[in-house]
Parts: sequence; C-alpha cells; structure tokens
Amino acid sequence: MIHSPIKLRHLVAFAEVARRGQLAAAAEALSITQPGMSKTIRELETSLGLSLFERGSRGVTLTPSGRTLLRHTAPALRAIAEGIEAVKHDAPEAVVRLGALSNVEGGLLPAVLRALHAEHPDLRIEVDTGTSAGLLRRLRLGELDLVLGRMAEAREIRDLAFEHLYYEPMILVVRAGHPLITEPAPTIQAISHYPWVIPPRGTTLREQLERFWVEQSIAPAHALETLSLPLSQAYVMGSDTVWVTPADTARAAANSHQMVVVGPLIEIRGGSVGFAVNSSQPIAPAARQFCDCLRVVAATYPGTDWLR
Repeated sequence: MIHSPIKLRHLVAFAEVARRGQLAAAAEALSITQPGMSKTIRELETSLGLSLFERGSRGVTLTPSGRTLLRHTAPALRAIAEGIEAVKHDAPEAVVRLGALSNVEGGLLPAVLRALHAEHPDLRIEVDTGTSAGLLRRLRLGELDLVLGRMAEAREIRDLAFEHLYYEPMILVVRAGHPLITEPAPTIQAISHYPWVIPPRGTTLREQLERFWVEQSIAPAHALETLSLPLSQAYVMGSDTVWVTPADTARAAANSHQMVVVGPLIEIRGGSVGFAVNSSQPIAPAARQFCDCLRVVAATYPGTDWLR
C-alpha cells in the first residue's frame, strides 16, 4: 500500500517538476503557485526521508533516489490517465508510443511497421525521434512505451531494461563520383582531408566516433553536425563531404549505387541495436505486439554482408 502521507497530488507534482526541470514551470503547468509547488515537493521528500531533487541556478535535477521514484511513478500516473480515458469509450484505441533513433528510421522500423500492420491493421503507432538521452528520459517519464535504436552504450539507459537485437557498425560513405573513389583503397588519412558530416555532441554515435579519431590520429573538419537522415544524405549527395553514419541508414543508397562506402569500418563489431523499456511497469498489450513483431523482423533483417 502507498504510504498514507503521500497523496496523488504529491506524485503528480513530482513528475511534472522532473519533466520540466523547474519548479516555476511545473507550477504553471499544474495551475498552482510556485510556493505551493515547493511545499508539495518538501512534503513528499519529508514523507520519504529522501532528497529527490538537487537545486541549482538553472533549475532542478533528479537525485539517484529521484530517478528511481520517477521510473516507477511516471508510468503509473500515465496508466491512471489512460484508464480514465478508457472508461469514457466503449472501445479505446490501441496505441504504441515509440521513440526511434535515427539509425532505425530508414530500414528496420519501416520493415517492422509493414509486418505489424499486415497482422494488426488497427494498431496505431506514434513515433517520436530524437537523441537517445531525450527519448530515454521520456521513457522514464512514462511518455513512451519503448525506445528503439542503437543505444546500449548510453549512460541514460542504466536503470532501464534493454534487449539486444543485432550489431550495426558505423561507416564512412561518399557520393558516387567523389574524388576519393578514384583511388584503389583510400586511407583514413586521405579521407580525413575532406570535411565530414557527423552526429552531434552528446550522442553515443559521436562518442564512438571521437574514440575512432583518437585511435587513427586524425582530426577532420566538421561540415555539418546533425542526426537528420534526409539532410545528411542530400548534403552529401551534392558535395564532396564524407558522411559518418550507421550502416543501415546508407544501405539503400549504396545498393542503388548513389553512394559508396570508403575507408575502414569505424567499429569492427558495431554498436548494439535493440529496444529499451521501463521494467518497473508491465508492458501494454499493444506494445507487446510491437515487440513480438520487432523480434521476428530483426531476426531475419539484412545484415552487413553488403559491406564486404
């Protein structure tokens, strides 16, 4: 049973402060005063005998105890809200709220969705994209059912459950007709003389790339930093830049001879592609159907043989 001094309003206020990172913004969202919000959070911390937030000049951040509480309470609050909505309708719509990283947008995810809707045509999927840190934070808040992509190395995954599906390396690709492909086997030093399109700072892809630069003793110029696949591909197709990207995002362009893989693989084995869920709460039936289909498609999904 829930500890009697702790009320639903305490947990709602806690989750809103965690979501927004500021007491004032959370108070405004819940239509209460900032002193009232501060008092509510103090009451919750006193009841638990724990500090849930660290106060700073720019707002508040969760303590380890706060992260643990959020992982359990945010999905529960969402389930309550969904339950209230469900009783208002005779047949509530089945929805999966999915967070997708850029490396699965162009290949794996569309294949999964086609297979899923062939079997469950009425299942609706809401897909949000972004960085692993942002999406995993939303998963912890209960705003997403699962997050799919390459993220096993992400620090933010430490208190969530991750299921591995397959490994995928990062590669270097250029447009067809690029000066580099006239060379029989361009070295990484030759490739580094051209500007690169790379993942932005704060992503696990960028961290892996920076380790590669150190290992190879190179420091290429950065033409563009983005996770946008359409922007990256369009920019590279019209310039002499080198695109650093997970293999699957460039597979279709390489197979159609629009792009060419150059140089060494940035990773020998590659990063782990899989999905994360909040293990503190049972997975919804619709999300379970998605995961079952995802496992089947991933087991037979085209690997990296095309790179050889």
